[in-house]
Amino acid sequence: MHTPLAQDAAQMDAVLAETLAEAARFLAQIEARPAGVCAPRLEAAQLPEEGLGALGSLEEFKARFAPWLSGSAGPRYYGLVTGGVTPAALAGDWLVSVYDQNTVGSDESIAPQIELETIGLLRQLFGLPDEFSGAFVTGATMANFVGLALGRQWAGHQLGVDCAAQGLWGLEPLRVFSACPHSSVYKALAMLGMGREALTLTPCLPGREAADVGRLEEHLKRQEGRPCVVVANAGTVNTVDFDDLRAAAALRARYPFWLHVDAAFGGFAACSPRYAPLVEGLEAADSITIDAHKFLNVPYDAAMQFTRRTDLQAEVFQNAAAYLDAQVRADQYIHLTPENSRRLRALPSWFTLTAYGKQGYAEMVERLCALAQWLGAQIEGAREFHLLAPVRLNGVCFALADGAGCVPMEGVRRYLRGLQADGGVYLTPTVYAGVPAVRASLTNWRITQKDVEQAWEAMLRGAQR
Repeated sequence: MHTPLAQDAAQMDAVLAETLAEAARFLAQIEARPAGVCAPRLEAAQLPEEGLGALGSLEEFKARFAPWLSGSAGPRYYGLVTGGVTPAALAGDWLVSVYDQNTVGSDESIAPQIELETIGLLRQLFGLPDEFSGAFVTGATMANFVGLALGRQWAGHQLGVDCAAQGLWGLEPLRVFSACPHSSVYKALAMLGMGREALTLTPCLPGREAADVGRLEEHLKRQEGRPCVVVANAGTVNTVDFDDLRAAAALRARYPFWLHVDAAFGGFAACSPRYAPLVEGLEAADSITIDAHKFLNVPYDAAMQFTRRTDLQAEVFQNAAAYLDAQVRADQYIHLTPENSRRLRALPSWFTLTAYGKQGYAEMVERLCALAQWLGAQIEGAREFHLLAPVRLNGVCFALADGAGCVPMEGVRRYLRGLQADGGVYLTPTVYAGVPAVRASLTNWRITQKDVEQAWEAMLRGAQR
């Protein structure tokens, strides 16, 4: 039968060649592509009775959707905390789909060993001790989910309850303390059955997003020996502020708590001797979140969770079936993470780590942080803006200024819509210390001084409209 599928199988080389041509075209234009686009609402297509074939689908995609893709992979997209894709990571990611390995931990393939080795390379990059195990998950949300699940299991054991086996019935609510948690922490607590209301916000240091460890201790005292969870931050989203991890960990000598560190992108400070002091004490954590599709610059979706307590991880996530190996090892990921099946997500990270090494990532982090410092200095000297916090790493937080003070959120959103339509830079809104604000995060490996200057010109154009 001459079906579209049979035809594609016979012309696979042509399918790959045309796909490569489209990828090369996109990458060749990435610096000129608008950082943000205002895409139209297209009428949804109907499923064809007979398929178009791979080449026909590619042409349909290029005609309908490709013109409206943003430059989020490019050097002037500073929204959220978004990295790009290094050339080596791109090569690895393409091969992930070609090889189509299910990294669950069976002995049918070397894929689990590749992930285990990649985790080892990342441990070296972040300076973590060898006793930390780790695994890849989809993003920081699921890494926080895993870390908090381990904290829940640990706290349950302190109270004589195996939460993974018995659930939370009859267990008193477990308290979670954090000074400036990411929104994904609330989501993880909701999914874990602990509830968003389990989280108590502790005071920050004056004018900071970093925890006041002394005030944190007051909350721990009021626990009267009951186990709890502390979520410390290594790089807040708004101002990239860092908790004193060493001081927080030292409190465990007096109070029983699980220390989870959300270091989604701030953990990469460890790559640079200049910025490594910001994450001193990271190795004292019980569990750690670090995101790969930020500073590591690998494709979505990829993040890592680290912990010393693989035993607790297996209690929570072990999967029992007659066709599965029940043994739990560091590379048996089906027993250690939420997913029972997944792609070889670690391979792009393996490629980029081996391609560029420690020095390559130290250079990248230091260059991007220096460019963020330059942008912060321009903002601080401009009458159109107010710099709201020091530039500590790669993020810049600022407000729009008018004669009466700071522009309200409606004005901020209008400004950002104008930037999106202009295409010269893409930024995202926030609120800092009650002030409607804008964030810029410089995380893409492609960013140069020229790119930041072009972005600054677009920011000024938008403010002067």
